[in-house]
Amino acid sequence: MKLSQATLGDLPAEVARPAYDRSDVTPGIVHFGVGGFHRAHQAMYLDALMNDGKALDWGIVGVGLMPGDARMRDAMAGQDNLYTLVVKHPDGRLEPRVIGAMVGYLFAPDDAGAVLDRMVDPATRIVSLTVTEGGYHVNQVTGEFDANDPVLQADLAADLAGGDAPQSMFGFVVEAARRRREAGTEPFTVMSCDNLPGNGDVAKKMIVAFARLKDEDLGDWIEANVAFPNCMVDRITPVTSQEDIAALADQFGVEDAWPVVCEPYTQWVLEDHFPTGRPPFEDVEVQIVDDVVPYELMKLRLLNASHQALCYLGYLSGYRYAHEVAQDPLFAGFLLGYMEEEGSPTLPEVPGVDLNVYRRQLIERFANPEVRDTLARLCAESSDRIPKWLVPVIQANLESGGAFERSALVVASWARYAEGVDEDGQPIEIVDRFKDRVTAAARTYPDDELGFLRDRDLFGTLVESEAFTTAYAAFLKSLHDNGARTTLEDLESNR
Repeated sequence: MKLSQATLGDLPAEVARPAYDRSDVTPGIVHFGVGGFHRAHQAMYLDALMNDGKALDWGIVGVGLMPGDARMRDAMAGQDNLYTLVVKHPDGRLEPRVIGAMVGYLFAPDDAGAVLDRMVDPATRIVSLTVTEGGYHVNQVTGEFDANDPVLQADLAADLAGGDAPQSMFGFVVEAARRRREAGTEPFTVMSCDNLPGNGDVAKKMIVAFARLKDEDLGDWIEANVAFPNCMVDRITPVTSQEDIAALADQFGVEDAWPVVCEPYTQWVLEDHFPTGRPPFEDVEVQIVDDVVPYELMKLRLLNASHQALCYLGYLSGYRYAHEVAQDPLFAGFLLGYMEEEGSPTLPEVPGVDLNVYRRQLIERFANPEVRDTLARLCAESSDRIPKWLVPVIQANLESGGAFERSALVVASWARYAEGVDEDGQPIEIVDRFKDRVTAAARTYPDDELGFLRDRDLFGTLVESEAFTTAYAAFLKSLHDNGARTTLEDLESNR
């Protein structure tokens, strides 16, 4: 049965569906970057509120900016913006639920004016973002805004106030803010849901910097008047496969062009900074706090950094899925050792969290065989991830005299992976916005054993640390001479 508003009532009883009348839902949020994670997380929480008869004026209008987003536009349009969220339990049980919180989807290249109109509408009180870590254009060395991207340059040169169409998230947010100021409409809140330390602070700094390049007064106004709350978001959400689509159809009779699959675990920690209001997220177990930073660092340095710790070594060892790696006692011990001895010592106190329980829970989550999270996904866009998730751990431990050997092996394994050839001589498809740069640096080995580390945009001053470079170079040599598994066995046997 093709999923649509008209067929909701005919779905099998095992498929949960909206308990509310979707015709009562009105837009209140514009979201940039409608991918699997947003649909498994933020939209899911809103749907839960709506099922309780709350937040019906907080419907989501999604926005796609990239050419590839046309596929999401077509999928959403074909099923009245409904989609199925399928929770994959470790015992193999699938738990499908139709989400109805999205009430519209706009593909910006089709009609930029419609996107701006929706953003300027006083009913829009939140503009939320999942535009990936690289989507904020932060210079990794200086921490400042990097405006060199051609799309950003086009928006900076465009006469947006005169009718030129924005192309970037920055262009849309800044132009919509300008129009709201001009109309005397209260500014919306910008809510970043990306995996960045201080994601709200980063979004504010980068958007204000872009705005000042367009109009200094407007940039000052945004800085003074627009709220950018920080939040920590957590739910493993792998890329939807054709097998996932087929399983939904075969087991439940639901034809969905783009369902979302995810693990059972979900967490959202949100700073309560919404001057023009927000949904009552606390009613669906969102943690509303004054300071997100401890929770955020916990996730980035334990969960996210551990994903990097398993993905390159796992791939080079012949695995292709995260659960295969996490179920291997050698790798599980390595991950737990990294978290206990290197990641956790760099964390502040995390209120209400037992880190011993959290760390072991992470291993269990990674080992869920039903999620089938690919190592290729975890290895992608490493140049946006390692500098934010792992390099700060290394730097902190170097400064404090703490352990860093496992982290050094992770960086070396990235260098080995980035060469683009696995241990059997087969090509590796490197997915990274700086692919040419990182691959060229990786391939300087063995002529320059530290060539990969010399990119200060990625690694800062790590290349100047004799202790780190000694460990890194030894691991990289072993990865080439002995392979990933033997290198890991040697490290763990000597602990």
